[in-house]
Order: sequence, then C-alpha cells, then structure tokens
Amino acid sequence: MGVGANNVLDRVAASLGEINGVAPNFQSVVDVPYGGVLFAIPALLSVGLLDSIHKYFELPKGYYRLESIFLLLAFMALARLKSMEALRYRAPGEWGKLLGLDRIPEVKTLREKVSHLSQVDQSQQWGAELCQQWMHSAPEQAGTLYIDGHVRVYNGSQTKLPRHYVTRQRLCLRATADYWVNAMDGQPFFVVNTAVDPGLINVIENDIVPRLMDDIPQQPDQQQLDDNPLLHRFTLVFDREGYSPDFFARLKKQRIACLSYHKFPKGPWPDEEFTCHDVTLVSQEVVKLRLAERGTQLSNGLWVREIRKLSERGNQTAIICTDYCSEITPMAGSMFARWCQENFFKYSREHFGLDRLIDYQTETISDPIQLVNPHYRELDGQTRSAVGKLSRLHAQFGAMSLDSDAQQHTERFLKKKAVLLEDIEALQKQVDDLKQQRKMTDKHIDFAELPEEDKFERLSTKSKGFIDTIKMIAYRAETSMANLIREHLVRPDESRTLLQSLYTTEADLYPDEENGTLTVRLHHIANHQSDDILRKLCEELNAAESKFPDTDLRMIFKLRSD
Repeated sequence: MGVGANNVLDRVAASLGEINGVAPNFQSVVDVPYGGVLFAIPALLSVGLLDSIHKYFELPKGYYRLESIFLLLAFMALARLKSMEALRYRAPGEWGKLLGLDRIPEVKTLREKVSHLSQVDQSQQWGAELCQQWMHSAPEQAGTLYIDGHVRVYNGSQTKLPRHYVTRQRLCLRATADYWVNAMDGQPFFVVNTAVDPGLINVIENDIVPRLMDDIPQQPDQQQLDDNPLLHRFTLVFDREGYSPDFFARLKKQRIACLSYHKFPKGPWPDEEFTCHDVTLVSQEVVKLRLAERGTQLSNGLWVREIRKLSERGNQTAIICTDYCSEITPMAGSMFARWCQENFFKYSREHFGLDRLIDYQTETISDPIQLVNPHYRELDGQTRSAVGKLSRLHAQFGAMSLDSDAQQHTERFLKKKAVLLEDIEALQKQVDDLKQQRKMTDKHIDFAELPEEDKFERLSTKSKGFIDTIKMIAYRAETSMANLIREHLVRPDESRTLLQSLYTTEADLYPDEENGTLTVRLHHIANHQSDDILRKLCEELNAAESKFPDTDLRMIFKLRSD
C-alpha cells in the first residue's frame, strides 16, 4: 500500500470504490518536518483556498478528499517544492501527518488527480470567482491594475514554439507568453495564457478588458459617467509595449484610463517647471520627487496629461495618462510602482517555480490565430543586419581623412576610398532590395498558412492554469502573513525570509478531541528575536480561531517553550 500507509481498512475500501475520501484523523506526534507550514492555514482559508471547491470540482471515489489535495498543493508551494517530483524525496508519512492522514499520495496519483481537477471550464470558473472575491474584498486595489507579459522559456523538444525575446537573458528563445493582472502591491488577480503571443494591446482589448468590466467593483454607473465626461471606470498601467495613441483613444471611449511611459517624448523641459512633491509609495514610504505636468497632444489628436520626474542627475522620465481627475502625486506613485509587478515575477520564478512545466502534454492548434510570418521574420533579420553593416561602412567612410604625413600617398588613399564607396553602393542596393521584399511580404499570416516545417503544437495549459491559481493563493497567503509581522521587524524587507524559515521548521501536533483543539507547537528557529516575532504572529493567528479543514478542531499555535 506504500511507505507509511497504515490505514489498511479505509485503503482497501477506497480501492473497492466504497468510500469517498477519508476525513483527517490527527495523532499526537513530535518533530514533524515542515510542521510550520500549518501556520499558513488561517491565511490560506482567508484568501479562498477551499472556497467553492465542491461547486466546481469533484473527485472520483477514492482515499483522498478534495480538501486534502488542495491543502497538499498549497503546502508544497509554501514549502518551496517547485514540482510534484520533489515529493519523491520527502517522507510521505511525515507529510501525511500535516494533513491528518497516514501518508500523502505518490506522485503518479497526485498527477492523475491534478489532471482530473484541471478541466478547463471548472478551473477557469473557480479562478474567476476567486478573482471577483479578491477584488470585492479590496476594491481600492482593483481601481488601478497593472498588466504585463511574462515570457516562459521552453527548453523541451516536443514542439518548436515561436521565438520570443527574453529580456532577462537577452536572447531570442522558444517560449510562450503569459499576461498577468496584478494589484499595485504586486498581488496577482489572474493570468491569461497565450499559445501564440498576439501582443499586449491585443490581449488587453480582447481578453482582459471585457473581464474587468464585469469583475471590478464600485465602478461609476452610467448616470455618473454621463454627468462627468472626465470620469473613468478604472485605470490600467502598462509599459511602453502598450504605447499606441489609437489604443489610448479606444480605451478612453470605453471610459478606461491608462497610464504608461511616453515612448516619444520631446525635448527636455526647463528645470524651473519642476516642483517638489511628497509622493506616497506602495510601501507607504513618503519620498520627495520633483515633478512637472503639461497637456500633450498625441499623433492622433488625443490630448493627454504628460507628467515628468526630474532626477538628481538631470534625467527626465516622462509618463502619460488619460486620468484627467486625479492629482499629480498619486499618478506618479502609481506609475513608479510598476517595479512591484516585476518583483512578483522574479520572486515567483525563484520561489514558486512560476516557469516550470506542470505536465508534458501538447495540444493541436485549431483556433484561427495569426502569427508572424517566418519568411517576413527572416527578411526582417537580414534587412536589420544589412542596415547595421551599412551604417558601419558610412561611419568608416566619414572618418577617413588624408593626414599631412600621408599626402605623398594620395593616390593610394583615393583608391582605398573608391573601393569603400563601391562597397557602400553595393550594400545600399542590397538593403533596398531587402526592404522591397519585406514590404511585399505579409507580416502576419494565419496558422493554417504556415509551411509544414514551421508548424507547431501548443503546450497544454489545463494543469498549469489550475496550479497557477494555487500558487496565486499561496503568494497572497504569504503576503498577508508578511504584513502581520512586518511592523515588528527591524528590517521589514526580511518578513518573507522569516516566513520561509517558518514553513520549513519542525513542529509537534497535539489533537484534543474532548476540547476540540489541535495544538501546533513550533520548534525554535534562528534567534530569540525571530521567536518573539513568531509569538506575536501566534497571537494574531489564534485570534482568528480557525478550524482545520474538514474537522471541528480549532487550531492553536504556540512555540515549544510556551
């Protein structure tokens, strides 16, 4: 029955299809590895880990219940087990004690259950309901949303995905693109997976805006919008990839404000225009910035607000927005908070395995999608290369001069210059021909028009979408715990580091059926200061009076010496 399996009767009954999951049954145990991860249960429940799971999911009859599977996946994320295969090197019986079971499922069984739970409709509907719940619980966060694409590099060989430029590696690699929607502090709301990257603007208009129009709470009603022509529903923040005057105008028509960097700012503004402002950052830190503002007309005639920040070195950073009602300081604070989303990507890649494959399946592309024509991409690359060579030859030709010591070699100099001029003329003709061929070639074609040697299959996103939702829940739970202890730390930035240590620390479990409690007694960690902070965390968690899922046991958290 597997290492650690001792609940023989229930396992035999499950194998015969006679029971629908086993309820948790805790025993008094000591020194349980990763016992500190149980401290995250109140936070996981508060952000919706088990909300509506029976509405959208159902497992066939067997030994493990839905609650146990969802808790296990969340514990794995918090304990930094970045793949299901990592469970092969953990004691299954010890992890089972964290769930009140004799052991956790083996990797093959867990994969089968995740595959069963990852049906597209049900996992997407569950994620959408959680997103609405998060937005309604913090409507102030949903008023300004950050959108950015994240490139996931694919190193496998099952399919030849299109190439993307990966900024962090400065290479063009085979990859897929995910588009994330986050709050100002970096907490995620949802993600859009794309088999072929259609671009940020396309994803915002076709996939993100229709969903936000329905999900974001406290939007002004139609009467309020009619009474105030400058009022907007909500604000979207994105980088220069989304810069398009026509796109801004289309969003403005839907009464959606946008905030982005100016891609083509004009000359610098006089220093006298800049005044000092107190800007509150997302961390609640107040900094002084020198800001200035003007009205700017874009190429399509749209008037926008242009706000510039003057750095100490004299550099000017230009941002534009179509929010005509807000003050200048919150606009600047919102734009410069984009680093929170970048930090989320970096942190999630390193700690939650954001880029890891969940399964190794591929799917045939049947949707009528468009993508960059490979022949156009090849011609564009050749053109860019030739233009670069031509520019270098022009620079070399312009730098040639006949110095006084070489006047006697005038004939040799003129001959060398004539040869270089011939090379320039030949290369110029090659550039003109390449540009003409590129102009006559369609930039985008339908997937069905791709040559057979260039066709590919998309990576399956069913399991990934489901696991991404679990990881979002884990990140939000960790964030809420970090906010509880941050004020007690000398260095607030170390709150997540302390929590990572907490999740991997051993603990003792003491159930008391008579009094209906489950005591989790944590072992000591690095130092007395950390212990004192965790005692304060225990007070906050105990005040919540959370019950372990699927039981009537109220959880009590304490340190070993208390």
